[in-house]
Amino acid sequence: LCFLVYLRTFIYPFFTRGRPFPLQLLFFGTLFCIYNGFLQGYYLIYCAEYPNDWCTDIRFTSGLLLFLLGMGINIHSDLLLRQLRKPGEVTYKIPQGGLFTYVSGANYFGEIVEWFGFAIATWSLPAFAFAFFTLCCIGPRAYHHHRYYLKTFTDYPKSRKALIPFVF
Repeated sequence: LCFLVYLRTFIYPFFTRGRPFPLQLLFFGTLFCIYNGFLQGYYLIYCAEYPNDWCTDIRFTSGLLLFLLGMGINIHSDLLLRQLRKPGEVTYKIPQGGLFTYVSGANYFGEIVEWFGFAIATWSLPAFAFAFFTLCCIGPRAYHHHRYYLKTFTDYPKSRKALIPFVF
């Protein structure tokens, strides 16, 4: 969890190209992440009780695998998005490769899978709440990006879905 926060906060922004990011959005995003991190950590440290063999429980192992899969999809999709623009370019381009072959929001899909994997691995209400919040916040963003791409690019792949491969 700490690695992802570090990656998103300190590494990813230096590799993005395009329009500047609003400072107010950064501030509120930071506040949200601090609050959410506190809630997740507090629950896991002070409230959760796991048996000694939790690491071999199917919930933990399947959740961990789902989390790692989502993280891989998310990192790979971000890499593909960063490679779309040359330095100084701000125009939108059609993402290609990876899960972008099937969905417009491959990075969003990866993040949603990631947090549902975390929720399953920890088997905690705060983690499920955060995973659901993530779905509710970035799911519509994926849908709107998809609509934008369809409207803007006449050569946009018609078989590509918005968020969930082959479904939605």
